[in-house]
Amino acid sequence: MRRARPPRLRRGSTVAVVAPSGPVDAALLAEGIAVLESWDLTVKVGEHVLDRHPKLPYLAGSDSCRAADFERAWCDPEVEAVICARGGYGGQRVLDLLDWSELAKAGPKIFAGSSDATCLHDAIGTRLGLATLFTPMIAGTLFDTDARRHLQDTLFYPESVKRLIGPSTATAGHGVARGITVGGNLSLITAGLGVADHHPPPDGAILLLEDVNEAPYRIDRMLTQLLRAGWFTGVSGIALGSWVGCGSLEEIYTVTEDLLGGLGLPMVWELGFGHCPGQLTIPLGVEAILDADDGTLTICESALS
Repeated sequence: MRRARPPRLRRGSTVAVVAPSGPVDAALLAEGIAVLESWDLTVKVGEHVLDRHPKLPYLAGSDSCRAADFERAWCDPEVEAVICARGGYGGQRVLDLLDWSELAKAGPKIFAGSSDATCLHDAIGTRLGLATLFTPMIAGTLFDTDARRHLQDTLFYPESVKRLIGPSTATAGHGVARGITVGGNLSLITAGLGVADHHPPPDGAILLLEDVNEAPYRIDRMLTQLLRAGWFTGVSGIALGSWVGCGSLEEIYTVTEDLLGGLGLPMVWELGFGHCPGQLTIPLGVEAILDADDGTLTICESALS
């Protein structure tokens, strides 16, 4: 189903930074906020962004506080975009604490983040019917110059970044596919299997997959689980992103080719999104064309209005 497109940002727009997952480094957060402010954005920072869970050090504060920050930011009438400070783990723990009916009343807003934020992309797309942006994290070590520039262009001038290709993109399966972009982090997609509001890709979808610090056998296990669950049934094309810390690229190529090659779908390697330098901002929930022979993903309609 076609999703609504939130309005693009303008100079003077207000954005909110939240931490729905892992703990945030204060210095990196300050650097990211400075970048946003250099784009003439007004930045509101969630009250609990720098919190630490008292017992679970891998969480940025309690579940209720992380959820409250997110909901408060989304429902703030001044806020036009809600941006994740970083990933890690914990997004799934806040999903059932959010009042989705209140979030829906707030109207369309930009949601930006990647990695663990995949579960929020899925929920916002499904529950609120919005296109979202799979982006670099503003308090992440990979928020480099190229990633910043592409994110800025997407937020302010989305029509200027419709043709996406990574520096090492290569053909893995020939052909052209057209459909709605879905997906994100492989681990989070797999972890959502069996949840009532976590649905397989719609027919004709272009599936994007990436991950970090997962051994090849674990990637094998996750892809096998998705295949057995019928997750690829409606998929028309596959774009693979980065696999930093997942072993040699040759090993990853071998695993993905062995499991996905037999699907006979247009597929590309290393499109340039995920946990990598120069991370591209990828719209989710929009119509796109994947040309595997050309190694490009072309966004048919800007992700933001």
